[in-house]
Amino acid sequence: MLRQFYCSTVARRVLLRYSSSKTPESIVDYEDPTHLPVPEYPVRPNEPLETRKQRLLYQSRKRGMLENDLVLSTFVSKYLKDFNAEQTALYDQLINGVSNDWDIYYWATENKPTPPEYDNEIMQMLKQHVKNTEREVRIRQPDL
Repeated sequence: MLRQFYCSTVARRVLLRYSSSKTPESIVDYEDPTHLPVPEYPVRPNEPLETRKQRLLYQSRKRGMLENDLVLSTFVSKYLKDFNAEQTALYDQLINGVSNDWDIYYWATENKPTPPEYDNEIMQMLKQHVKNTEREVRIRQPDL
């Protein structure tokens, strides 16, 4: 137990020393190459609302990027059950229409401007959720 504490304390000191010696830079973000076609996400017009919500719940938890897993899973846990069909479609378009998950993260944290096609009611709710004005602890995904 003491060894774990010592190792973690030493690791923290090394990381702090390393991070404090560098000045923070702006976000490095490369444009997507134009020669790589991005596949279109299939539209599911006849999908029942409850089935769509269950799919979005799963997709929000399994993004492949921990930051978005935490942000989107806590957002969905809090709001998805109350979404109507139009709001659910907007959320579906947001998380499945964007080809790069970092874009969603940067838009939600307001590090990059949100494009007009995604700047809607759902994105505003997500931005407010990310601000975490209630100071909720969100270090793990909510239970299913």
